[in-house]
Amino acid sequence: MELYFKKISVIGLGLIGTSILHAINSKKKIGVTTYAYDVNPKHRKIVLGMKIATFVCDEIHEAIKDADLVILAVPVGSMKSVAISIAPSLKESAIVTDTGSTKNSVINDVSSFIPKNVNFIPSHPLAGTEYSGPEAGFSSLFVNRYWLIICDKKTDQTKKLAKFFENLGSTVETVSAEYHDKILAITSHLPHLIAYTIVGTASDLEADLKNDVIKFSASGFRDFTRIAASDPIMWRDIFLNNSEAVLEMLQRFNEDLSDLQKAIRKREGEKLHSFFSRTRSIRKKIIEAGQN
Repeated sequence: MELYFKKISVIGLGLIGTSILHAINSKKKIGVTTYAYDVNPKHRKIVLGMKIATFVCDEIHEAIKDADLVILAVPVGSMKSVAISIAPSLKESAIVTDTGSTKNSVINDVSSFIPKNVNFIPSHPLAGTEYSGPEAGFSSLFVNRYWLIICDKKTDQTKKLAKFFENLGSTVETVSAEYHDKILAITSHLPHLIAYTIVGTASDLEADLKNDVIKFSASGFRDFTRIAASDPIMWRDIFLNNSEAVLEMLQRFNEDLSDLQKAIRKREGEKLHSFFSRTRSIRKKIIEAGQN
């Protein structure tokens, strides 16, 4: 199976970055060289011990100067500073992509610093867990998950990048930045915001009641705590950088929540049953699409 790039650099060694390295390493392709870098020396040391990269570099310049493909797997709030750091060392005709969950902000922060002779193609893998850090990564993270490429039209470079993602196990689709940010606001960002809020509410309860919430947690609350355990730095940056789309979806959610409050107060059983039946069908469609 061809990986389409001979020299690949991964900047950022958290869950996504190390999963990419694991996935590449699992292909056992002769002639493929990987370079890894993280600003945190502890992360570099861990990845060095894992032996999932050909070279773990102590300087970001060393990690990207020879790379055909550079993948920025850092929090979206760090994209600008990383782009400034790598710009002078990027190889002509290299492809730079990212894994950020907000696309308009990343494009605004990165594109102006990328040299004209380098191809910047934003992307986003719709894959993850509640765990973070270099030891959280695994090779099958992207298998049967969508990896979105942000572009207006397909080019030889976007097709090459798509083939690379497909060989990591992903299903690739292309979308616009605006569409991406709206879709992620409702499918990912808003659910995380709600989960953080519900778990936060539980933590503010009286001591005895809070202890029993933890003791008698049903599956629904456990699912919320799993989501709310995600990397706080990453999610802080996501909400700050996709605020417009998140606030739009939050307004719609508040309106629907208000309607449900009225239906419960007025004991409108038929309305509640109709709503729950409609939302139940969404879960069925997600399972049928293989995204459960």
